[in-house]
Amino acid sequence: MPSITSAGVGSGLDLEAIISATLDAESAPKVARFDKKDSTLKVQLTALGQIKSDLSSFESSLDILKDISNFNKRSTTVTQPDGGDVISVTSQSTATEGSFNIAVKQLAQGSRAVQSDADSYTATTDVVTVSGGTLSFSAGGKTFDVTLDAGATLADLRAAINEKDDNFGVSANIINTGTSSKLVFTSSETGLGNDLVIANSTAELDRVSTVANGGGAGGIVIDPATGAAKDAIIEIDGIEVSSSTNTFENAIQDSTITVLKESPVDPNDATKLQSANLSIDTDKEFVKETLTKFVESYNKLLATLDTMVAAKTVDATARGLRDTIVNQLSSVVTGAGNLTTIYDAGIGLEKNRKLEIKTSGVNFLDDVLKESYDDVGKLFAGDGGIADILSGTVDAYLKAGGLISDKKNALESDKRSVADDREKHAYRMERYEARLREKYASLDVLVAGLRSQGDAIASSLSNLPGFVQKK
Repeated sequence: MPSITSAGVGSGLDLEAIISATLDAESAPKVARFDKKDSTLKVQLTALGQIKSDLSSFESSLDILKDISNFNKRSTTVTQPDGGDVISVTSQSTATEGSFNIAVKQLAQGSRAVQSDADSYTATTDVVTVSGGTLSFSAGGKTFDVTLDAGATLADLRAAINEKDDNFGVSANIINTGTSSKLVFTSSETGLGNDLVIANSTAELDRVSTVANGGGAGGIVIDPATGAAKDAIIEIDGIEVSSSTNTFENAIQDSTITVLKESPVDPNDATKLQSANLSIDTDKEFVKETLTKFVESYNKLLATLDTMVAAKTVDATARGLRDTIVNQLSSVVTGAGNLTTIYDAGIGLEKNRKLEIKTSGVNFLDDVLKESYDDVGKLFAGDGGIADILSGTVDAYLKAGGLISDKKNALESDKRSVADDREKHAYRMERYEARLREKYASLDVLVAGLRSQGDAIASSLSNLPGFVQKK
């Protein structure tokens, strides 16, 4: 609306106030209606956003609820013996429930090869090969080679092995006894029969090999009692099981046992080891958490919908969604044994239509999970189960082109219409103001003219003989 700055200058009348009051009287009611409509649309869009947010959270809980694998999870409980953890266990959903006593008799070990005293060196700077050559390392089917330059020292050999890119797990160290320096090799390849073998390309390297170039033993030896590679050995309920590594796959079907250290000796019988007790069970706690999150997300959604309905904010959308979901909660499901509705599965419905996890009384959750665990999964996650039914409704509201999207588009269209109406109203008021100014400009000129004429007449009269001007 253009500025009003000059009306009434000629006449002295307060025409600006008259114009302003006239414009306000014409414009204010319509602007107030625009503001009210804008405010209402803003509240409705905010409400719709809150419904969408809570409905999305509810959808996330349904996604977990309708995944049958979440009802097939297994929990493993390990009671360790005195002295700390000896095993850790993970089980797949296909593992059979049961209890097992497990003792760790031996950890898997890689081989340790030591240079014999007769073949040791006096210092790390001693030359290992004058002309150069190649050492070949192998263990457990893995190999790598190290090529030494002419004049390579004991320290050069150690560095060349430890820095080799394709080294499969052999570490080389030098032990200085005070009078000699000797090589020690440790291999990470565990398992019986996987001892480290070091061959060479020249007899000059026999002192640092386990196998001499011409055949026979080299200067590096493995003590069969303490240095040989070993299997890990455990006893499961008295049955001995071995593994080339410290991991046992399917020693108990569909479970993985990792041994951490050897079991301590039984203080009451030195001929026995203390066992860890492993219990494999269905993961009822995870199912309880899943159902609890479902109930919590439903209750939050319901509270939001109730608020929108009571406030008459997008109440048609909120009421339709609320009534549909509440009705679907009572859906009857077949194929889940004695469980036909969620109210048979440890969930109760309160008077305000909210849900609760039942912790006592008939059909409380712990008892249901204990007595009808598999049927709980079928009730919620089976084809045509509760999660399937509710997901269909949620999808109809949340999907692109769904009910919430359509409602949002309609509200945003209304906002654009209000903005257009404001713009048109502003233009009309500009034209109206121009007409008012034109009208009052004529009045201003007329009054100014009359005032000028009056002043002229008064001046003429004041100059007449005998005229006395009143003061």
